[in-house]
Amino acid sequence: MKLTITEALRRVDESGETYAKLITAAAGDAGMHRPDKVDPQQPHTRDEIYIVASGTGTFICGNERHSFTPGDLLFVPAGVEHRFVDFTEDFATWVAFFGAPPN
Repeated sequence: MKLTITEALRRVDESGETYAKLITAAAGDAGMHRPDKVDPQQPHTRDEIYIVASGTGTFICGNERHSFTPGDLLFVPAGVEHRFVDFTEDFATWVAFFGAPPN
């Protein structure tokens, strides 16, 4: 399977949400996240990786702050508070969740 950024962003737009799940597999899920002005995320029950597709800003993970640019990879352990702030209007990121969702 191949997904382009254009296709992934179209699916986010169609979802009416900030996130669209694009791949579901036994080992985890993958999707695209594109918040609008505010990132509404809450901690997740699985580890996750973000790969920034476009835009710049700051990523807060626990007590750490990191600036980001396209191509950067960001890791979040399960249960850790995190969000994107001060991001540009064109910000979008691929997201991969690892492991099966909890029962």
